[in-house]
Amino acid sequence: MAEQWTGDELAAIGAAEELEITSRGPGGELRKLIPIWVVRVGDGLYVRSAYGPESGWYRRAVESGSGYVRAGGVEGDVRFEHVDAADAVHADLDAEYHRKYDRFGEKIVGTVVGPEVRGVTLRLERAGDQTDAG
Repeated sequence: MAEQWTGDELAAIGAAEELEITSRGPGGELRKLIPIWVVRVGDGLYVRSAYGPESGWYRRAVESGSGYVRAGGVEGDVRFEHVDAADAVHADLDAEYHRKYDRFGEKIVGTVVGPEVRGVTLRLERAGDQTDAG
């Protein structure tokens, strides 16, 4: 049975401006953390590759399947789960990206909303013990 995010973890990460994310290398080592936008829909936390499937962090995340995140005082190991492009959650994800980030302008928000990014959407699944970094 997969571990679940707690309500407090979901709220903290979902409210964070950015998430720091990394994947594991071939030997299990963590790579350098990079900042990325994150949204919460229901009990899920999601990230999208603004620069498509060739973006370095995205390719490495898909290849490794696991990594580490830090945001809102919560940090810990995650599994990266691909979200099918036909999944109904995408409309809610687009709406949440707009709600949370539209103040940065249409051009930048446009890189993470719409049909073209549905195929580069990952759900962050809790894995192992999480740490309260606050």
